[in-house]
Amino acid sequence: MTIANVTVLGTGVLGIQIAFQTAFKGIPVVAYDIGPEAISRAKASIDRLAARYHEAVAGADAASIAAARARLTFTTDLKAAAAKADLVIEAIPERLDLKRRVFADLNRVAPAKTIFATNSSTLLPRSIADATGRPDRFLALHFANEIWTHNIAEVMGHAGTSPRTLKEVVTFARAIGMEPIEIQKEKSGYVLNSLLMPLLAAAAELYVDGIADPAAVDRTWRIATGAPAGPFEVYDAIGLETAYNIALMAGPRQQRFARILKENFIDKGHLGMATGKGFYEYPVAPAAAPQSSDVTPDDRDARQGSSSPGRAARRSPPLPARAATSSPRATA
Repeated sequence: MTIANVTVLGTGVLGIQIAFQTAFKGIPVVAYDIGPEAISRAKASIDRLAARYHEAVAGADAASIAAARARLTFTTDLKAAAAKADLVIEAIPERLDLKRRVFADLNRVAPAKTIFATNSSTLLPRSIADATGRPDRFLALHFANEIWTHNIAEVMGHAGTSPRTLKEVVTFARAIGMEPIEIQKEKSGYVLNSLLMPLLAAAAELYVDGIADPAAVDRTWRIATGAPAGPFEVYDAIGLETAYNIALMAGPRQQRFARILKENFIDKGHLGMATGKGFYEYPVAPAAAPQSSDVTPDDRDARQGSSSPGRAARRSPPLPARAATSSPRATA
């Protein structure tokens, strides 16, 4: 089966990126979310993504961006969203009960041919598979944030995933400009998060234990390793709600971090880069250069990552304007 129509469930930070990247590469996409406010936010995110693509992606001119927009449809009707889908990619909050419920609902309205995929960062496909009603056509398809630059797609099945499903999803990933990483057996965190999550957890514990504030942790990491961003900048990029949901499932110190995220940030509407404020404050237009005495010229010109075969080198994500908080007890 050729994957010719895609549905994305959830239009948060990564869901909307998956939708736009897929549409940019020529495939019609239906983006589903639960209500009109979420759809309005998603459309505003598309405006910001269009600006980022125009700046950073080879071949992203006014005509190609307009064509991508024309391939995008938004809906709050799950049945309508799934009606023509060859592939549904779920990108909703990192809660097992919610994902299982949504996939069960989806199974009742999607065509029998449709492949289901979860973009879960940490949950194993086998923990969801039976709820989908089609375990042979279910797997994990995990993307990195800012997928137009960090263009990997980790493909991970479970014991019941058919080889044909795996092959079709790998082919789809390549078609939308990703480098497929085929995971040989189930592993929470795949390859990327198995490497990244220990770093983020260590940074969170330095913060909650009062050892160092987020800006000091990030400066240390950037200067000592040459990385373009530190762990708290990464938290802001992936979104603090995602960080909160993951921390809740971990040990006592991570649960302390979750409480800090909720009380000092999430409850105040500070969700990270997407809202303009998290551990740092960001320009209103995400594509704009940061303005801060904290960010040196060398930081602003942070190194570009190696480009994938056939792709031009691309600009690193913008660094934040300034730290928004300096201690676990401070308000954001």
